[in-house]
Amino acid sequence: MAYKKLLFLIILLFTVSVAYCQEENNDLEYLITINTDFGKIKLILFDDTPLHKENFIKLAEAGVYDHIIFHRVINHFMIQSGDYSTRNQAINYDPRVIQDPIKAEILPRHLHIHGAIGAARKGDNVNPEMKSNSTQFYIIQNHKGAHHLDGKYTVFGQVMSGFEVVDLIASQPTTDKDRPVKNIRISVDIDKVSRSDIEKFYNFTYK
Repeated sequence: MAYKKLLFLIILLFTVSVAYCQEENNDLEYLITINTDFGKIKLILFDDTPLHKENFIKLAEAGVYDHIIFHRVINHFMIQSGDYSTRNQAINYDPRVIQDPIKAEILPRHLHIHGAIGAARKGDNVNPEMKSNSTQFYIIQNHKGAHHLDGKYTVFGQVMSGFEVVDLIASQPTTDKDRPVKNIRISVDIDKVSRSDIEKFYNFTYK
């Protein structure tokens, strides 16, 4: 009888431990850091745009975003990166990691507010389904947002900090094709932190 009680307690403790670990894992979130010469931009990706979230994480972990530039910059509007052809160093990754395009995940709750992360795409005339380019993304720099884009492009993330870095990048001199005169290169780091910490330190509320 004592053996059965001990076995029961061991199983109970194991079950509680597993449940606790699962709860802890569910609380973890990806915190993305875009490193630039002007500073760091930290952002999170939305759970309800899973195709875009998974794709971005996959590309970042593979090194696709390292050593590329912000190739399109329009002050008081947005800054855009993700064109892997702008890389200045050889990065070893499987090119099959890049798949294009991605099915649109346009949701009315995700608007083009200040700091929104959106997926670039081809125009409606050749892309009526509004599918996203799999690598190129933009960050809305206009402090009032860019709501003329709402419902037309997938918004899949939000800047948490580094808004001043976005402003600095947007203010750089550009050519007549909106490309910065001086290359602004990036690298991307990924960390897992608790959602409660993100809510606490970045004044953000998960819905």
